[in-house]
Amino acid sequence: MSNYYFKVDESDSDMRLDTYLSGVFSDVSRTKLQTYIKNELIKVNNKTVKPSYITRTDDEIKCDFDIIENIVIKPEKIDIEIVYEDDNIAVVNKPSGMLTHPTSLEKTGTLVNALLYRFEQLSDLNGVYRPGIIHRLDRNTSGLLIIAKNNIAHEKYAQMIKDREIEKHYRAIVKGRMEENCSINEPIGRSKSHPNKMCVTPDGKPSLTDVSIIEQFDNATYLDVNLKTGRTHQIRVHLSHIGHPVFNDTLYGFGKIKIKTEEQVLQSYKLKFVNPFNNQLIDLQIDEDDKIKRVLNYLRNL
Repeated sequence: MSNYYFKVDESDSDMRLDTYLSGVFSDVSRTKLQTYIKNELIKVNNKTVKPSYITRTDDEIKCDFDIIENIVIKPEKIDIEIVYEDDNIAVVNKPSGMLTHPTSLEKTGTLVNALLYRFEQLSDLNGVYRPGIIHRLDRNTSGLLIIAKNNIAHEKYAQMIKDREIEKHYRAIVKGRMEENCSINEPIGRSKSHPNKMCVTPDGKPSLTDVSIIEQFDNATYLDVNLKTGRTHQIRVHLSHIGHPVFNDTLYGFGKIKIKTEEQVLQSYKLKFVNPFNNQLIDLQIDEDDKIKRVLNYLRNL
């Protein structure tokens, strides 16, 4: 009998348990996962639950069954940019198009594969698929991620993220001309009709996004986005909600444009926090990625 465990982070909260597990075990049907749950082979916080159980941040999910034999996530020599490193963490610049961590269907080419090659030790609090991973970026969002080298650091930085003690800024290019800075304070929850999509909904979690204009164009705006809370797809949902979807974000209504890029022109470019081990202020910022530069060049030459 195999044993797998997962700890739910904030971006995976408010999901049905069977939906969450479908994302983890991509090659196992949702019906089969529901059967495992009903047969008490999957428990949450050591308790029996239903497939419809709604996940919460820090839930511990334990699976006692043979879904996948001999899980091995292999180190791969993939170049990754290390922006900051100390004894406890590293901050890496994840490229657009790269999964943060493996799934049961994609076990190669992810950031985790690169991390396993680059670092001798990573935290293991998030299970076999997510060594070192404290928080995530969508596949097609590039930029800065904090990686934990040990479990003590993982717990400290995870708590800092939860307590909003890490300042996070993103670059985004959106559809339409915005005339003024704004704060978007709208609750976000999972769409009832599209399980993989989020939406603004009265029964969602409080969500706050501060938006500042960097540059304006006739029918587009270049933004700095300060993420005050950390809901799944928060920036994309909030900006779409106010009528300014992120460039090439087909999931949230952008549509088509002549210049082709991977989905959503969005980059996590700045992190600011106090190192909990020595109280040193860490203020990190990276340059615009190629996707941002390409779209800006296109807009500036229209």
